[in-house]
Formats: sequence, C-alpha cells, structure tokens
Amino acid sequence: MQRYLPPGLTASEMDRALRAFAAVVGDEWVLATDTDRDTYLDHFAVDESAHAPAAAVAPFSAEEVSAIVKLANEFKVPLWPISRGKNFGYGGASPRLRGSVVLDLSRMKKIEFDIENGTALVEPGVGFYDLYDYIQEHKLPFWMSVPGNSWGSVVGNALDRGVGYTTYGDHTSRICGMEVVLPEGEIVRTGMGAMSNAPTWQAYRYGFGPAWDQMFVQSNYGIVTKMGMWLMPAPESMLGFEIEFDKADDLEWIIDVVGPLRREGIVQQAPSIGNWLRAAAVLTSRTEWYDKPGALPESVIDAIRKRFNIGWWGLSTRFYGPLDITEATSKVFERAFNGRSVMSMKRVRWEQGDPPELSAWAGVPITFPLQNASWHGGRGGHVGFSPVLPMNGRRALEQFHRTYDRYNEFGMDYHGSFALGERHITNVNQVLFNKDDKDMMKRVDGFFRALVNDANEKGYGEYRTHLDYMDLVANTYDFNDKALLRLNERVKNALDPNGILAPGKSGIWPTRYSGERHS
Repeated sequence: MQRYLPPGLTASEMDRALRAFAAVVGDEWVLATDTDRDTYLDHFAVDESAHAPAAAVAPFSAEEVSAIVKLANEFKVPLWPISRGKNFGYGGASPRLRGSVVLDLSRMKKIEFDIENGTALVEPGVGFYDLYDYIQEHKLPFWMSVPGNSWGSVVGNALDRGVGYTTYGDHTSRICGMEVVLPEGEIVRTGMGAMSNAPTWQAYRYGFGPAWDQMFVQSNYGIVTKMGMWLMPAPESMLGFEIEFDKADDLEWIIDVVGPLRREGIVQQAPSIGNWLRAAAVLTSRTEWYDKPGALPESVIDAIRKRFNIGWWGLSTRFYGPLDITEATSKVFERAFNGRSVMSMKRVRWEQGDPPELSAWAGVPITFPLQNASWHGGRGGHVGFSPVLPMNGRRALEQFHRTYDRYNEFGMDYHGSFALGERHITNVNQVLFNKDDKDMMKRVDGFFRALVNDANEKGYGEYRTHLDYMDLVANTYDFNDKALLRLNERVKNALDPNGILAPGKSGIWPTRYSGERHS
C-alpha cells in the first residue's frame, strides 16, 4: 500500500515524529506498516485512498495523549483522533486529511460507575459491548441505549450525535462532563469537573460560566479522554407496538398521528419509520430476486414484501417505566390509530421477572443491521444521507418522493427511514452499493450530491455526513455568507494555531490547511 504524507511534510520528518511518539507509548503502539495503514482505511468508501493515514499511534492514558499532542505541534504532524473507528458509512477510522496520523484511543477502556445516580464515566475505548458486560457483571439496575452498530464507542457515538432506541436514545443529550486534551496539549475538565474532586461532575451539566461539552461534539477543538453519560434506570415494564403499513403514501398520516404524541411526551423515545428494504436487507440479498441493473421494479418489491410479510413502512415504538404508566400510555397510543388503515399491529410486552429481551429496545448491543451492506453482494458498503426536517407529514412525504425519485433516476434501491424527534424528523437514507460494480460506483458521488442539493433547496441540512462530503454539507449552512463556518474556524485557529487536530473535521479547516478544502 502506498504511504501518503500530509501536505508540507517529508518522509524523514514523519519518521522523526513517529520515533518521538514511540518514546511516549512504546514501539509496539506506533503502527506504521502497510498492514497497519490498511487497518485504518474506510473500506466502505468510494475511494479508500482519499483518506489513507500515514500511520497510527495508540496511547493508553490522557497523559500520553497530551504528550503526543505536544510532540505533534513540535513536528507539525496532523492527528486524527478516533475512539474505536467503527463509524461505518461516515468514514470509519480514516482521517479527513490524507496522510494524517490516526490517534487511536481504543486502548483507553476505563469505566467508573455511580450506582446511586446512574452515571458512567468512560474512556473512548469503551465500546457498547464493554459497558453492557460491565453492567451485567456488576448486576447494576440500569439499561444502556445502543445504536444499530454497537461495535462502536460509547464516547465516539455520542460525539457524533449518534442515536439509539430507548428514551435515552439521543446520546449527545445524555453527556455530562468531559476530560479533554486541547490542541496544544493542555488537559481540561468541563462543567463541575473544573473543580478538583467535585462529586457533581456527572450530575450537573453546566458548571459555572460557558458550558463547553457541546463545543467538543462534531468538532476538532479537543480530544475527549473521559466522558460522563447518564443511563436509564432499569424499568419495571416495557410495552410497545410493531406496526406495518401497506402504502408508501401512508407516511404522511403516520407522522401526523405520532408527531403530536411525541411532542406531548406520550412517546418518549424516537420511533423510526423504516421502509421495506431496511427490514429485508438483513433477511435476504438482492441477487435472490433480481439480476438486472437499475432500481428494483415494483413487482419485485411486492414479491419481497409478500414473502416476509412486511409493509412498505414499518414502525416500532416502546414505553418504559412503571406498569400503570406504560399501560396507560400504550392505550393512548393505540387509540390514536383508531380508524386508520393499518396492515398489522402487534403488541410487545415485557415486565421485570420475564426473561431478558435481547434487543436494542432493551439496551442490548446489536450488530445485525450492518448486514444491509451486503444487499448488493460483492464488497458491500454504504454512505449515509440524513437531512433534518420539521415534524410535518406533508413535508416528510414530499421529501420521500423527491428522494425516491432520485434513487430511481440513479438506478439505486431506496433504503430510508424517518426518525421522530420531539420537534423534528431525521430522514436517514442509506446509499447501499457494491464496490465491485464499477458502473454503480461511478454513480454514487453524483447521486449523493443530487440528494444534498435537493434537500438544500428546501432548507434541510444534514446532521452528520461522510468524510467525502463534510465540506459540501458545511457549505449548505450558508446564512450571512457562512457566518457559522467562519466563527467555527476563528475558534479553531485560536485553539489550534498549528492546525494539528483533525483538520477538516465537520468542514472546519485551520488556516494552515485551508487549501485542502473542497466541495
């Protein structure tokens, strides 16, 4: 594999920096062979080489992170921090700036738990399976919230605004207190952690003065080495529904029925309305049904739905807490569907004392949704396109039709869902592809850009995106000649004058690398 270097750095300068890093972490934790570099590629990417690292270094503590950052400033080596590098569909472990050194924090796996208040203080190497095992081993009366890909990091997922299935599914909103290494190597603690030995670090988010936790979310202003997270108390009961709907245009009325219940707090987790392919892609593969180019025809879609007895859309929702409350709220929810055309509506019920429900709804880590990357066969992959819409059924249906038409235009199979927040909808679309299909891969970039352009015309911005499109998406936030981006970059240059930390993350470029911006 070719070794890439960041702009302005020679091979001998990089080698001197790596030797200096080895003096901090040990030779075995500086990873610079061809095999090592291949490990940190984004194997879902359209062009893996576009974000290839020069090497990786894996510290064990915040103090080692601080020492490496100081050396990176000395040698002018850009670093790309990752927690576990499992952010599939958005870049994985790869750096935005080719030739950066990946700062792999996966060895940092300490967990501290406050059982009285239900908070965990975790390092970035702690994965969802790690925290789940810790809770089970210590018999703690708390449930996690997990994303569809639970191989990832608890810290990394929250820092990229990842979501889960329970009432605690807005993971970023459950952050409380951080330890952060700043771009010049200084270690700070946010919120109440700014006081030495404060017992309220994971209990009160704000501290005194500006609240910095959210400044380190989706940014390149610091390296989070510890994060406080709130966990949900194990509920007495979990009741809910699995609902299937027959027609694509049912989407409008579904949202207009469920949206008010979400705003009122009747539904407290973010229910997701997913199309038939989201369900089918983990049960079968395209080649079993169709071997021609272009998007699947309706006749094939109907046959797949019939075999697996799934609707055009499916909706899952759950209610958590004391049984009296969950029974009452589930009745209110069910009553809202009276008189509506529903293909099927299945009740789900779990109470304390029942066998554990091994599902993401119960905070159990899962990975099976990643199977969707194999839909086309070959070397499967995907990128995510996820604009944010108002909570409005008509707008959602219009967005669906625009997006569906684009999928058909570019010969792609539609894989979409609409997750209902309290006041917004996140329209999550997977662009599934086969990297061995050269014709398909030629279409991916134009397809994605068309989707972004369509959403931008309606004022719908993406909430996260793949490395390839960070500049494109950042430019859609264009109010007052991109005043927000200019603010972000003023802060970046003030905190990171050498442009060391994650240049280009979220479209935020330091002056040193401003020539690398592209959209």
